[in-house]
Amino acid sequence: MIGPSSSHTAGACRLGRVVNKIIDGGSVRKVKIQLSGSFARTYRGHGTDRAILAGIMGYHSWDSEIRDAMEIADQRGIRYCFIPEDIPGAHPNTARITYTCEDGKKGVVEGASIGGGNIRVDRIDGMDVSFTGESNTLLVLHKDTPGVIANVTNLMYWRYGDLNIGNFHLSRKERGGTALMTIEIDQLPPEQLIEDLKKMDNIDNALLIRAV
Repeated sequence: MIGPSSSHTAGACRLGRVVNKIIDGGSVRKVKIQLSGSFARTYRGHGTDRAILAGIMGYHSWDSEIRDAMEIADQRGIRYCFIPEDIPGAHPNTARITYTCEDGKKGVVEGASIGGGNIRVDRIDGMDVSFTGESNTLLVLHKDTPGVIANVTNLMYWRYGDLNIGNFHLSRKERGGTALMTIEIDQLPPEQLIEDLKKMDNIDNALLIRAV
């Protein structure tokens, strides 16, 4: 890894890479990074700012480009800012990343670096999630309607039986509204699974975040 800190540099880079996975080949044009807790107090000295920015651009925690992330972002025409501001109740090493892509897509990812380069993603676009990025993760946005979860898991079993679910989390803002399934799986699923999920009734969108 590029130092000096596994939590403040390597973990920070992996948080940025979650955004890179979510935009799935898109091009970020504007990003606001809110840094909370110890991230806010030491981000310049520990390179947290450069590491998160590098991760957003797709670099790994061991890539030397982390050191020049700001210059690379400037060359790519990415507008960025860092805001040291505590998030109530958040883990001490938390970042909230708000991004806008070239195609107009916008989103917010909030997560924490929990030690040893490990991360925990807590929220995506205001929806509670729970995954570490260690496994390939399916995010399935859907209507909170009876039978949707069973339909998704049945599809995975009957058509893609080699896939093993390691963790499952459901989040919803209100009953009968929009809900989000977070499904961590041990294997890398075929791209056709995502297309099949998108065609299902009451599914608004499906996304694969490959292990970061």
